[in-house]
Amino acid sequence: MSDQNKLSEYLPYLSLGLEIAAALAFPILLGFWLDSYLGWQPWLLLTGCLVGIVNIFLLIFRLNERLNQD
Repeated sequence: MSDQNKLSEYLPYLSLGLEIAAALAFPILLGFWLDSYLGWQPWLLLTGCLVGIVNIFLLIFRLNERLNQD
């Protein structure tokens, strides 16, 4: 099996990992930045954490639906 075929097999898993990381990291980083800008520590960071966790749960439920349809 060539290296190109191996990469194409792993690509869906890599994209899923990046999607999960972005769904969690973006709201946390945004909350951290807004906290430092507005001076409301730690409330927006905590809100970003909660939003990130909800994003991950929604992502898992959508992935479950997609896999069950196939």
